[in-house]
Amino acid sequence: HIHARRPPGSPLSSAHRFELATMTMKWSKNMIRAVYDTPLLNLIQRASVVHRQNFDPRVVQKASLLSIKTGGCTEDCSYCPQSSKYDTFVKAERLMKKEDVLASARRAKEAGSSRFCMGSAWREVGGKKSGFNQILEMVKEIDAMGMEVCTTLGMLDSKQAQQLKEAGLTAYNHNLDTSPEFYPKIISTRTYDERLETLKNVREAGLNVCCGGIIGLGEDVSDRIGLLHVLASMDTPPESVPINALVAVEGTPLQDELPVDAWDMCRMIATTRIVMPKSKVRLSAGRTRFSAAEQAMMFMAGANSIFSGEKLLTTPNPEEDEDTKMFEALGLIAQKPKQDIRVDSAADDESKIKAAADRAAQAAAVGEQPGEESATEKESRLLKN
Repeated sequence: HIHARRPPGSPLSSAHRFELATMTMKWSKNMIRAVYDTPLLNLIQRASVVHRQNFDPRVVQKASLLSIKTGGCTEDCSYCPQSSKYDTFVKAERLMKKEDVLASARRAKEAGSSRFCMGSAWREVGGKKSGFNQILEMVKEIDAMGMEVCTTLGMLDSKQAQQLKEAGLTAYNHNLDTSPEFYPKIISTRTYDERLETLKNVREAGLNVCCGGIIGLGEDVSDRIGLLHVLASMDTPPESVPINALVAVEGTPLQDELPVDAWDMCRMIATTRIVMPKSKVRLSAGRTRFSAAEQAMMFMAGANSIFSGEKLLTTPNPEEDEDTKMFEALGLIAQKPKQDIRVDSAADDESKIKAAADRAAQAAAVGEQPGEESATEKESRLLKN
């Protein structure tokens, strides 16, 4: 942490305290909970400040997600209609032909998407050599279109992650879903540590990490905090953090869960933005339940990416023309392919922190005297100002 000296009794600027805190913070669960519990409008305002310090607030990435291998998954994720263990509307299908996938990618690009994501209902890539080689070819050709390319194929080993990198993959999605404590109540066929191992392989291959979770699974607030704590505590937090609202599907164990309300979604997005200020926060599944006005609040809270197109793997998503009208009404601009939308993206962390410290020093700002309050109490108070 940076401590600027000041004459005794000089007040610390709220803006400078908050800027320095979010840049240098090592987040504990108590600190994240203090953020999450902030009165909602104050929380959104704080998150909006952090968002504008790190990104162009008008630019939102549109990403398209295509299920290239649907259904028949051997996992027992309680929320997923693609599991072979549940009787849902989803039927197992073969891997899509490359030509059909590429045609979908071209349509997505024409509709304004800058990232194309491909999902396969596999537990792991494993020995699926033929299918994996076909996906590598898809990645190469979509990358050649000038789009960002993302895949979610289940667990990966280090060699497979490297092969995806060499093919031109931008990012790999592998969600943690929830906290380590609540996770066993949702999934029994894959451990939390196995998910973390895949993320490690992805990071070591030089790929961007896309990793987030789902709210509305029946979890407590402490589980939402636990998920964010795991993500924010990574050596390098995920470049993209999807926040999903459960879409309860008939036939799954979670079919009777109540819908997530817009305020809970705003609170989760705002907290994510504050604790991971440099990550894209993706407003993901469940968006059909939220009005354009509610989504506007979520963009104010720090969301700067959405999935566009009529479906997210197997669940509904707003129509493209609805999103176009919303973007026009809100003055939002779709991110161009591979456009960097970060603020001062050329500056490194050290120079940003030094600049923030200089601004704080110029304002004759400093923290409280030692012994006045605990670190957790201090950060809680600063974040609630």
